[in-house]
Amino acid sequence: MLYYLFNFLGREYDLIGARLFQYLTFRSGVAFILALLLSTIFGKRIINYLRKLQIGETIRDLGLQGQNEKAGTPTMGGIIIILATLIPVLLMSKVDNIYIIILLITTVWMGTIGFLDDYIKVFKKDKEGLKGRFKVIGQVGLGLIVGAMFYFHPDITIKETPNALIDGTISRFDVKSTATTIPFFKNNEFDYGFFLSWIGEGYQDYVWVIFIPAVVFIITAVSNGANLTDGIDGLAAGSSAIIVLTLGIFAFVSGNFIFSNYLDIMFIPNAGEMTVFISAFAGALIGFLWYNTFPAQVFMGDTGSLTIGAIIAVLAIAVRKELILPVLCGIFVMENLSVIIQTSYFKYTRKKYGEGRRIFLMAPLHHHYQKKGYQESKIVTRFWIVGILLAIFCVISLKLR
Repeated sequence: MLYYLFNFLGREYDLIGARLFQYLTFRSGVAFILALLLSTIFGKRIINYLRKLQIGETIRDLGLQGQNEKAGTPTMGGIIIILATLIPVLLMSKVDNIYIIILLITTVWMGTIGFLDDYIKVFKKDKEGLKGRFKVIGQVGLGLIVGAMFYFHPDITIKETPNALIDGTISRFDVKSTATTIPFFKNNEFDYGFFLSWIGEGYQDYVWVIFIPAVVFIITAVSNGANLTDGIDGLAAGSSAIIVLTLGIFAFVSGNFIFSNYLDIMFIPNAGEMTVFISAFAGALIGFLWYNTFPAQVFMGDTGSLTIGAIIAVLAIAVRKELILPVLCGIFVMENLSVIIQTSYFKYTRKKYGEGRRIFLMAPLHHHYQKKGYQESKIVTRFWIVGILLAIFCVISLKLR
């Protein structure tokens, strides 16, 4: 909103400093600082209010060191992240940008589902929270909406260069496309329509049959991965901040003609505006870490974790980098796989030997290291280091082909 106000003042009255709001880097920087201040300053007030309402975490006895001390710690702290993200975005971004609209829908939609889950756990005293099938319905519903918007909305395009040059200069034009990027490969563009090319002429009209379910799967998988990672203080928020900042680099270079041309990557018109959202989101996550690092004064709950995962998934799809998520979100993947492997192996051995056996001392993976006697802070720090290494590897993939 401030963008439009200062744009008007600068154009009509030549107000000194108003033109700064034309610069994406300036608005992104302000959004980051504002989100950081909101999450740290007003976050404390929200935590005190949650404590006053006795919105405390109910801890299951898993035999983990220091577990009982966490009982009663305020949960639903994801509200801090959501508010600290939305306010700067609404103030500093072009809210009519289709990518910003999709991200706002994602934030509110998944925030609502996570809030309902936490509300049932806290106020209805139901440890299971929102039934799993309703969570999945919510995630699938969001995936259908987001997938349809990405596929059908006319403003979501990429720039392609024609085979022939016009007057010796490079000419680019907007095209609707379901192309994405395969990391680490030369000529690394891949179109979802490949799976339907066997149909013959006109197959492009049916690519949504592949593309939209793929979006649903990615959103569901990443949001659940973030949810499983939120098991010890600071792990989910810190890991997510690393991932989000990396996606911010992708969004900035993909939405900038000069950088995308230099790096020889897909140019996505209007995608650069997502940098404002990403900056605000990263600022909110880092500010939340002020209270969420060990020993945590607040937990994000499903209100935060489901929302974070969905936003990461949508950002990756928007910048056509969803195929790099298994690497970039390696922490989420390890946590998910540890649960799948543990559960599958337990069921298999119980059926074969009559007694279930385990590969890990406990799943998800971070609990395995807790059982081995590692301190929470050490586990989280080392997971962050792994996340940073994965993020660096993904960034250099822009030229590593």
